[in-house]
Amino acid sequence: MVRGSVKGALARECRRCLKPVQRGFEHDLTVVFVASDSADVEDDDGVHVYDPSDELDLSNAVREEVIFTADPYVVCGPGCQGLCPRCGVNRNTDSCDCTLDEPDPRWEALRALKEK
Repeated sequence: MVRGSVKGALARECRRCLKPVQRGFEHDLTVVFVASDSADVEDDDGVHVYDPSDELDLSNAVREEVIFTADPYVVCGPGCQGLCPRCGVNRNTDSCDCTLDEPDPRWEALRALKEK
């Protein structure tokens, strides 16, 4: 069993405008390793199998812990307006003449069914 803490910064993208965002993180972790010569052992659910004749490599286990604890929904700021769904312009820096009232032609077949 290995216990420790991981601390660092992750470079991510804002989920609304795709701007690069760097966020810090800190996580306490506990990782269980079981020798591959043990009976009925599978590399699953936080238990990592290792070869007792080799050195114990923590990199994959720590990487997995960081991925699972990282926030998947990073936003550059609470006021981020994101990208325009029509033309793709970044609404934080530019404006566009697109309106959201325009119907999307891809839904026209369903609209026709609804009107029947």
